[in-house]
Amino acid sequence: MNLSPVFNEQIVLSTVFAQKHETNLFVVSKMHIIVDKKKKRMDLDSAINYHYNKFPPCNLNLNSFLKELLGATEALARYDQMLKNLYNSEILLAPLRNQEAVISSRIEGTISTMDEILQYQADNGEDENSLNVRSDIIETILYQRTLKNAQSALENGYNFSASFIKMMHQQLLSYGRGATKSPGEFKKEQNYLADKLQQKILFIPISPEKLQDGIDNLFNYIKDSKDTVLIKTALMHIEFESLHPFQDGNGRIGRMLIPLLLWKEGVLSQPHFYISGYLEKNKELYMEMMRDVSQSSKWEQWIKFFLKAIEEQSINNLKIAESMKKLYEEMKINFNTILSSKWGFITLDYIFKYPVFRNSKFIKETGIPYSTASTFTKKLLKKGYLLEKEKAVGSKSALYSFEPLMRLVRV
Repeated sequence: MNLSPVFNEQIVLSTVFAQKHETNLFVVSKMHIIVDKKKKRMDLDSAINYHYNKFPPCNLNLNSFLKELLGATEALARYDQMLKNLYNSEILLAPLRNQEAVISSRIEGTISTMDEILQYQADNGEDENSLNVRSDIIETILYQRTLKNAQSALENGYNFSASFIKMMHQQLLSYGRGATKSPGEFKKEQNYLADKLQQKILFIPISPEKLQDGIDNLFNYIKDSKDTVLIKTALMHIEFESLHPFQDGNGRIGRMLIPLLLWKEGVLSQPHFYISGYLEKNKELYMEMMRDVSQSSKWEQWIKFFLKAIEEQSINNLKIAESMKKLYEEMKINFNTILSSKWGFITLDYIFKYPVFRNSKFIKETGIPYSTASTFTKKLLKKGYLLEKEKAVGSKSALYSFEPLMRLVRV
């Protein structure tokens, strides 16, 4: 392969660093750029190549990350115990899943807000697709759907395999900008991870010619390894990202695989664990760890980083989930007092699951009579629990947001 600083022909580079200026504009994001000899020079001096024939690592020094392993195990167990104690985890944690979709997509430069995502859901059915919105919103919605459908596939007998991640990728990139980037197909050209601002290629993933062997090796490891689940998950993630098997969407797929594997291996009772918040805050260190694995076989260093991410994100997720649980218990009392109706708890459950909603959809999906539902929204508006984001216009009903919950989950 000719990897001279001046490229002889156009190639696709996958950029990774999203650096935020004071203008709040993401200048570089996870997007595809074309570089050729007439336009740019890319510095290859610091590029690190994939670690051929070194996965999985042998003879890991457990003592070097035992403290982090115990901390991550304990924190994750506390979080999962809270999930088990929830009477309806889907209602309380649906907002957390939305939050993960926003943050994970934002790491890739897809900028959308919780309010935008929830309004899209309010205006469209669960499996509907509307392209009359920004492509960033579409991509974030697809992330959420892909994760949920991947869980269903595993429940229905699928295993972690090449076909499984291709299926995930097919859905993730099925609409919007991703539809032109070979959904469901492994890469056919060499891809790179590069810092556009510094004009440097940072990492060269496995070549397309060796990719299938690398993928087979990865999934054989997941299937046969006797490593503890957290170590297995750490190594699975870094290997997947080092393979970078797709033209686009690798980061999002790789982050989805984390909760799915933890759940499938029995560490989590449900795959409601999201790590993107920590990785977004530490993305430069994340890339440094990835390079060190391939350059110097610093697997233990990577595992320590990953376990620290699991511990800190478990603690943070637990705080958010406990705050939502506390809010739910408070609102049960308040809604009962304000609404004084048998429909009160149904209303509460609905707006917790869909904290941005249109009145017409609320009525249709709960079965609450129109006059009763209208009275409810007026009372909750008056008490300050609901905010009217859009007034009713013609056949389009009013749009409301449940602000006590939105204040907890906006990112």
